[in-house]
Amino acid sequence: MRTVGDRRHRAVEDAVRQGIVGPQQPVAGLLDVDAIRDAARTLREAFRAPRVLHTFAVKAAPLVPVLRLLADEGLGCEVASPGELALARAAGTSPARTVLDSPAKTGAELREALALGIAVNADSREELARLDALVQSAPTSSTLGLRVNPQVGGGSIGALSTATATSKFGIALRDEGARAWLLRACAERPWLTRLHAHVGSQGCPPELMAEGVRAVYELAEEVNAAVGRQQIATLDIGGGLPVNFSSDEITPTFHDYARLLADTVPGLFDGRYGLVTEFGRSLLAKSGMVLARVEYTKSAGGRRIAVTHAGAQLAVRTVFAPESWPLRVAAYDAQGRPRTGPAVAQDVAGPCCFAGDLVAVDRPLPPLEAGDHVALLDTGAYYFAHHYAYNTLPRPGVYGYTAAEGETTRFVTVRSPQTLAELVAEGGAAHAADLTALR
Repeated sequence: MRTVGDRRHRAVEDAVRQGIVGPQQPVAGLLDVDAIRDAARTLREAFRAPRVLHTFAVKAAPLVPVLRLLADEGLGCEVASPGELALARAAGTSPARTVLDSPAKTGAELREALALGIAVNADSREELARLDALVQSAPTSSTLGLRVNPQVGGGSIGALSTATATSKFGIALRDEGARAWLLRACAERPWLTRLHAHVGSQGCPPELMAEGVRAVYELAEEVNAAVGRQQIATLDIGGGLPVNFSSDEITPTFHDYARLLADTVPGLFDGRYGLVTEFGRSLLAKSGMVLARVEYTKSAGGRRIAVTHAGAQLAVRTVFAPESWPLRVAAYDAQGRPRTGPAVAQDVAGPCCFAGDLVAVDRPLPPLEAGDHVALLDTGAYYFAHHYAYNTLPRPGVYGYTAAEGETTRFVTVRSPQTLAELVAEGGAAHAADLTALR
């Protein structure tokens, strides 16, 4: 049986042989379809409560074929913008399996969601007031809820910690008078039937996430006791499970997290509440890699540098915050076979014209040469799907792959490589003369 590493090595070799990556297309994103299906299956098996809707956080991989694949595995979509909603709809995700979260929903977005029957979590008191008016003006089948900030603290990456005392997200539960206001708001609106909390993502330990779920569960119990019935019927517990970027091991697992939740919030799985999850990175990160050609090698200050076509335009978080987002780099030769030889400290640089465009610094790797390839591992989420347009570098192609034992890897296109003509059009070519016409 193939290991994850075996599948990866075979995919790289076949991608090079088939021209997925080569002199004309020197970088691509590759997604292991079997690994994605395995992750979705594991998630379903881990959460065995009677009523669960697993949604995928579209921000993690806004690619229609990926959303369609996950829908085939029983997952809906969590969206946070009109663009993400449009992608979910293009993938065929039903409104009943779609959740709209965002701190800045416009009136038009809210009207569309309510007209379609998409679930909405109101992020603020002012947004709730908008929903008041909309619910009074027209009936809706949407499930409506409130996002609560349980204020349980932050993780090691402040920018991804959404349950701090001053977070911009949700209604702060521990602020003076907030709990009483939330109880009153629910009691006055029988159509508020869901509470939502999301503590954060990478850098947030599962124990902190579980504390956030416990806080929203206890609030739901209090609301239902106050109104004398089970008005809050569903708890949206968000996603954010961190990913291990240091090896192929998947840790923590969805089963680990579900067991922790069962221990921390014993009533969560007893069937009284429906559950919604919004996992993103933890579903896809391990399934993807960026494969890039080494264009040149050089040395500076006694250290080797491999100049590749994968840099800040794809790995923006790793380049600008390497301490928080270190990536593993695998070395392959010109034919896509694993590079061998004694490890030598090297920098792996990208193509962008600034000195800090480095995806690895002083990294021990077999000596790389021009024409070789590097793979940035664990990049199936938040990397090649989120292009940073520095230097007007084109978005790379993205390809899904699968292969049975002993067979050649089969690739399908998830997103075509961006052409120069498309780049020029994006740069305003249709309006080339408009500024000079202003006199």
